[in-house]
Amino acid sequence: MTFDGRELPAQEGQSVAAVLWSAGILAWRATRTNGTPRGVFCGIGQCYDCLVTVNGRPNQRACLVPARPGDTVTTQEGTGRAEHHH
Repeated sequence: MTFDGRELPAQEGQSVAAVLWSAGILAWRATRTNGTPRGVFCGIGQCYDCLVTVNGRPNQRACLVPARPGDTVTTQEGTGRAEHHH
């Protein structure tokens, strides 16, 4: 899979979070209000701290989503949705 354009090795059965951890990446999201870095907190899909965008779908929990060959994972900015500017 790739993360922010970087090819990362993944083993079958690993979650996206496990792949990121294995590559030494501990934070992949910033909070909406003050941009504090976030990664895995609970590790069991309860806290939503580990959100990433997977194949263009925002708000995916990295600790629950299995890593698959060809997946494109990107850092999630804010809510993961394009901001509307008027």
